[in-house]
Amino acid sequence: MTNDNNLIYSYPPLKAGTLLKRYKRFLADIELPSGEIITAHCANTGPMIGVSTIGSAVQVSHSDNPKRKLPYTWEMIQVKDNEPTWVGVNTALPNRVIKLALEQKVIPELADSYSEIRPEVRYGKERKSRVDFLLTGSDRPIYLEVKSATLAEENRALFPDTVTTRGQKHLQELMAVLPEARAVMLYFINRADCLHFYPGDNYDPDYGKLLREAVSKGLEVLPCRFEITPSGVRYLGLATFEC
Repeated sequence: MTNDNNLIYSYPPLKAGTLLKRYKRFLADIELPSGEIITAHCANTGPMIGVSTIGSAVQVSHSDNPKRKLPYTWEMIQVKDNEPTWVGVNTALPNRVIKLALEQKVIPELADSYSEIRPEVRYGKERKSRVDFLLTGSDRPIYLEVKSATLAEENRALFPDTVTTRGQKHLQELMAVLPEARAVMLYFINRADCLHFYPGDNYDPDYGKLLREAVSKGLEVLPCRFEITPSGVRYLGLATFEC
């Protein structure tokens, strides 16, 4: 059972429901225990392989913001491959959690290497891209990119789950800051049932090739495991990773 004192992030009060359908990428119809059917915002625009099964238990958050067209947000889904496991599907959340993790210095591989955290910093040749976090205060700055991984095969997390030209571009831009700076790709493994991490070569072979090239040039890969529960998010440490 999760110890709430160890949570990096605590969810607001969530509502349980059952997934009826996901459609138009951004929408999900969910039945609440009362029988009411709501339409929730789905922040994950990818294929959501294995994490959008009709009839699955889900949890949604509610916003009181009157300007929102859809007050509910789909936060997580329960999968039952081996034992029931909650998987975070709100792709807007990982960066918020990582910012808290950086502030709390819970990731040992980074903890002693920065004193300042700057989100969404422009970088790259044309300064048109934004790195998720720039960590400074040590000998070399750290350019840190965050990717959410929800796809699993047995106990292995995979990223990506579809062709991602944007993800390929991020790898190229991280390679460009080496060796003057540290470049880190942090994979936010959005489920507690994965002990290993691999590139999703079957879904985007070009991404896998670029990742291996980047690693050979000095890119650091941190496949961070997280436990997701309706209470909140807890850091579990690193998954094993081999190119």
